Amino acid sequence: MSKVIVLYYSSYGHVEALADAVAEGARSTGATVDVKRVPETAPEEVAKAAYFKLDQQAPVAEVAELADYDAIAVGTPTRFGRISSQMAAFLDQAGGLWMSGALNGKVGGAFTSTASQHGGQETTLFSVITNLLHFGMVIVGLPYSHHGQMTLDEIVGGAPYGATTIAGGNGERQPSAIELEGARHQGELIAHTANKLFG
Repeated sequence: MSKVIVLYYSSYGHVEALADAVAEGARSTGATVDVKRVPETAPEEVAKAAYFKLDQQAPVAEVAELADYDAIAVGTPTRFGRISSQMAAFLDQAGGLWMSGALNGKVGGAFTSTASQHGGQETTLFSVITNLLHFGMVIVGLPYSHHGQMTLDEIVGGAPYGATTIAGGNGERQPSAIELEGARHQGELIAHTANKLFG
């Protein structure tokens, strides 16, 4: 079976919750899955003043270890419609992996959180996907086999480009059951694809 890393950055725990659901879906295929986060780059006093969730259980990843995995699912909150600076700083250090082709042909996917329905979910997913394509990766999104993203019964995240959640302007909304289901489904598809390619 394949080896998958769910790599994320989360200020307030919303993307962390999606990461755990992505990992759960990937593990359901028999894949070996690690959940890791990128380092916090905000000064500690700034992070504390903004009430960042600093006690996350996932260990901090190192750039070089990405080459050890068959699939990488990348999660980040949006920052003005694009990838967060913390995730960008981490991926910007992967030039050596790009130069050596260490990630060519591996499986990748993206997931995100925004404050509002129209807060840049799809552009943030594309900013992650663009990085992964430059690394030479095969992209797995969240197809409409996840029917929940089409519901009109409630406000819900999700896009064919990846799993998403809507956090609310003050972070008051946690990922819904449908959004977590979408994250699990995407994780399962990422791992299934990696299992077929590398299992």
